[in-house]
Amino acid sequence: MAKNRRKKGRPVNGIILLDKSQGISSNKALQQVKHLYQAQKAGHTGSLDPLATGVLPVCLGEATKVSAFLLDADKSYRVTIKLGETTDSADAEGQILETRDYSQVTQQQIIDILPEFTGDISQLPPMYSAVKHDGKRLYELARQGIEVERKLRHIKIYSLSLVAFDLPFVVLDVHCSKGTYVRTLADDIGQRLQCGAHVTVLRRTSVAHFSGEPISFEQLQEIAAEQGMQGLDALLMPMDAALSDWPEVRLSADMQYYVRQGQAVQVPKAPAEGLVKMLGPGENFIGIGQILPDGRVGPKRLIVEQEFAD
Repeated sequence: MAKNRRKKGRPVNGIILLDKSQGISSNKALQQVKHLYQAQKAGHTGSLDPLATGVLPVCLGEATKVSAFLLDADKSYRVTIKLGETTDSADAEGQILETRDYSQVTQQQIIDILPEFTGDISQLPPMYSAVKHDGKRLYELARQGIEVERKLRHIKIYSLSLVAFDLPFVVLDVHCSKGTYVRTLADDIGQRLQCGAHVTVLRRTSVAHFSGEPISFEQLQEIAAEQGMQGLDALLMPMDAALSDWPEVRLSADMQYYVRQGQAVQVPKAPAEGLVKMLGPGENFIGIGQILPDGRVGPKRLIVEQEFAD
């Protein structure tokens, strides 16, 4: 007879907008927050390199069910690029491969070439990346000195603007689609300028519509010490905050019942297609739905019902 196993941790649900510190992986940052909150489950919404800092939404508990949908979200960064040096990882953590003269580069040159890297472009993922090749991460192969052929990725740079110019450093603001490697963008710009370049500072300023001031792990620790779990929980955003720009459908009690049984329902004034945020009679977020070809709303990802019992 199988034993009834209890989940470890608290059934805490919500999103914390973490300011990831430099020098640790996104997974390490995630585990720190999960441990501090004593949460049963946790997930983040897209990795940041150890070198990078900034906005990392951490989803706790049932909010992990919406985290995957933020992986496809647009993101914004402020990046500092150093001209004149090319590294094997395209950032300051790599080994310098080549040093070239950058003294002839002008601010106007930077301004003139930025449109070439704006819009729909293709990128070659760097070897030092988490992309998989035959079941192995590229960075694992790179550390063994192995380089393999990679497929071009099609991405979109919505905007690219010059913030500061102080040779050998150039600071840019980047608003881009998912899958964009800012390190590769810096390397490509360096090649275009014929002097080489790599990233020295990278900060993510927004994910989707999350652009508020993130909170550092050190600040979370201070709040935990002073106010305990109640203080930590007060910082959590509701899990559907990740979907605030999504179209909504409101379900009656009967509709909610059938959706929770896995059945599609007809909802008046529902969108014609796509994914929707489903709200119950009490405005409670009950999950993500999908508009079916016949116009009904079918359940795609449901939030556990007992978490919202009155």
